[in-house]
Amino acid sequence: MQPLRRLAPGLALCIALSLAATLLGALERRLLGQALLEPLVLALLLGLALRSFWSPPANCAPGTHFAGKFLLEAAVVLLGAAVSAHTVLALGPRLLAGIVGIVFIAILLGYVIGRALRLSSKLALLIACGNAICGNSAIAAVAPVIGAAADDITAAIAFTAILGVATVLLLPLLDPILKLSLTQYGVLAGLSVYAVPQVLAATLPIGALSNQVGTVVKLVRVLMLGPVILTLSLLLGRPGAAKPRWHELLPWFILGFLALLALRSAGLVPLALLPPIKLTAATLTTISMAALGIGVDFRTIARAGLPVTAGVTISLLSLIGLSLALIRLLHIP
Repeated sequence: MQPLRRLAPGLALCIALSLAATLLGALERRLLGQALLEPLVLALLLGLALRSFWSPPANCAPGTHFAGKFLLEAAVVLLGAAVSAHTVLALGPRLLAGIVGIVFIAILLGYVIGRALRLSSKLALLIACGNAICGNSAIAAVAPVIGAAADDITAAIAFTAILGVATVLLLPLLDPILKLSLTQYGVLAGLSVYAVPQVLAATLPIGALSNQVGTVVKLVRVLMLGPVILTLSLLLGRPGAAKPRWHELLPWFILGFLALLALRSAGLVPLALLPPIKLTAATLTTISMAALGIGVDFRTIARAGLPVTAGVTISLLSLIGLSLALIRLLHIP
C-alpha cells in the first residue's frame, strides 16, 4: 500500500483535471454540437494553465510522473489491439525506406543547424538525435555514447520536453491549413512528433486512421534508435563508454504494442473487446496529458538559452518540412 499512498496525491490531481476536461468536452458538444477541442487536449491545456500560476507540492511529484509516463506508455500498448498487420504492410516499402532516410537526414541537418548556431558539437548532436528519433529517450541513450556533459543533456532535454507539448497542441491546427488526408496527417505526425505516446494526443483529435498510421510510422522511427546508436558508437564512441541497455533501445511499451498487434492480426483479440480497450486507452491518455501539462515549467525556456531554443525549434520545423516533402514525393493518398 505504501507505493499507492505515494502516488495518490499526484494521481488524484491528474484524474481531477481529466474529469474536468471530459466535462468541458461534453459541454462543448452540448452548446456547439461538436467538440472543437478533444478532452485530451483540454486536459493538457488545463494542466499548463494550472502550472502557470501554481507549483504542485512535492508529494504530488511521484503520482504526476507515474501518470505522465507509465499510464501513457500503457495506453500505447493498448493501442496495439486497434492496429492490424494490414495497417503496417499498407505503409509499403517505399514509405518504410523514406522513414529511415528522413531520420538520418534530420540528424545531419539538425547537427549542421546546431553548429551554425555555435552550439557545441555534442549538444548539437543531442538535439539532432532527439528531434529525429524520439525526443528525451534518444537524448538519454545517445549521451553516454558520445560522452555528453550533464549541462548539455539538461539543456537538450529541458526545451525538447516543452516543444514536444507545443507540437501536440499545434500540429492538429495545421491539418485544415495543409488539407491533409487522414493517412497523410498520420504520416506527418508519426515523423515529426517526439514520443510515441505524444502521437496519440496529436492524432486522436483528427481521426482513428491518422492515429493508427501515425503510431506505426512513429514506431518505425523509434526502432531506428538502435542503428543510430550503433553508428555513433562506431564513429564517435569513446573507449570504455557506457553502452545503452537493450530496454533503452527497445522500450517495454513498444514490445507490448507489437505483441498486441500480433494477437490482433492473428484474430486472437475478440472484436467485442475493442471498444472497451479503445476507451481505456483514451482515458489513460487524457489523464496523462494532464500530467504532462502540470510537468511543464515555462521557466526552463529561459534556462535553456536562446541558441538551444533556436536550434531545437529550427530543427523541428525542418523535420516537418522534410516530412511534408516525403508525403508529396511518395504521393501518399
